[in-house]
Amino acid sequence: MTENRPSAGSSEHRNPGYLGVDALAEAVSTGRIDTVIVAFTDMQGRLVGKRVSARLFVEDVQSHGAECCNYLLAVDVDMNTVDGYAMSSWERGYGDMVMMPDISTLRLVPWLPGTALVTADLHWLDEAPVVQSPRQILQTQLDRLEARGLEAFVGTELEFLVFDDGYREAWKKGYRNLTPATDYNIDYALLASTRMEPLLREIRLAMDGAGMYCEGVKGECNLGQQEIAFRYAPALVTCDNHSIYKNGAKEIADAHGKSLTFMAKFNEREGNSCHIHISLRGTDGSAVFADADAEHGMSTLFRQFLAGQLAVMRELTLFSAPNINSYKRYVPGSFAPTAIAWGLDNRTCALRVVGRGHGMRVENRVPGGDVNQYLAVSALIAAGLYGIENELELDDVFVGNAYESDAPRVPASLREAATLFAGSAIAREAFGDEVVDHYLNNARIELAAYDSVVTDWERVRGFERL
Repeated sequence: MTENRPSAGSSEHRNPGYLGVDALAEAVSTGRIDTVIVAFTDMQGRLVGKRVSARLFVEDVQSHGAECCNYLLAVDVDMNTVDGYAMSSWERGYGDMVMMPDISTLRLVPWLPGTALVTADLHWLDEAPVVQSPRQILQTQLDRLEARGLEAFVGTELEFLVFDDGYREAWKKGYRNLTPATDYNIDYALLASTRMEPLLREIRLAMDGAGMYCEGVKGECNLGQQEIAFRYAPALVTCDNHSIYKNGAKEIADAHGKSLTFMAKFNEREGNSCHIHISLRGTDGSAVFADADAEHGMSTLFRQFLAGQLAVMRELTLFSAPNINSYKRYVPGSFAPTAIAWGLDNRTCALRVVGRGHGMRVENRVPGGDVNQYLAVSALIAAGLYGIENELELDDVFVGNAYESDAPRVPASLREAATLFAGSAIAREAFGDEVVDHYLNNARIELAAYDSVVTDWERVRGFERL
């Protein structure tokens, strides 16, 4: 996010890989495309949907959509139907919702032969939007920005661990005793990372072929850990791309006989982060976060936006850290944040301000690789708007080691984050009761499942010695 450059998927520029309706029809007629995936991102951040005949898509689905069961937004990670959701239940009969293609997202899928993919918005049969869907939640916040003449630009930095075991082999092992793709810390190192380059290169080129703008790849600290970065784009474009990249990277790894994980904390070493960079511009293209004459080059609007992040981060953390495992990443000295403070290019703070001009932005370091990016970006915008609307004053910049500061702390558990979210008037005002109650139920389901499990840790400590 360093320059004022048109972004992939924006009205100014579209990278190769996107398909228009006419291009798709031609590819279908020649047999180059035979399948179209109609997909959306579920609560857990997974890409779900269905494959349809490309001919049927052109003749019918692109105009009328495709039905799917509404339980797809009301299941746990195992796809079990669970109680407590107002929108979907046995009592309501588990009816349909409609996946309505957003044709501007139609693209090639280079790693799947003869395949295109389109991202869908979810509607009820009466054409009303499904407000609990992650993409709709983000769109609502973007509409709030647009009403103020503002647009959000976002970049997500997603880390993952690579293993030499394939996914089915890893499943059979219970994800224990897997072989990482490197044997030591490879942060910025090239030699050992080259071992993974056949896989990493295919991921990069495939994502470029799907319309993204891949900037590059670098090694990270944990064994087999990598980060592939993509150029910033309008918030909705980035979030759509994030889901396709995450799903596609797993599919490509599987084809290579390897596996990779985005979970926030796979082991006791460094976790997988997903730092989110966000900047606002005027809808006229102006750099509203920058003011060369102000302290640190930060405009009043940016200071208010940042003050909003600090004011409500704790109560909106559920949207940035949605799982039990998410909170195990927050370890002092691990480059995962614990202190809710802001600093200038300070990686010990939850909020790191960097850049200048159009590239002036804040990096939120709280989300992990398991984040649902639509929800996290929605929370960033809602918090920023709270600061702007209430003209909040920004605290002084933090200098030093925030891990050792007396700043407020990131919630330490899903239970704490859910309690804060439940009591947040700001969350209910920004997202609405239907959304808040829906995602609180998801947290309750996860907590209940976790609380009922007897772990290996308990057996080792208690089988003989207690």
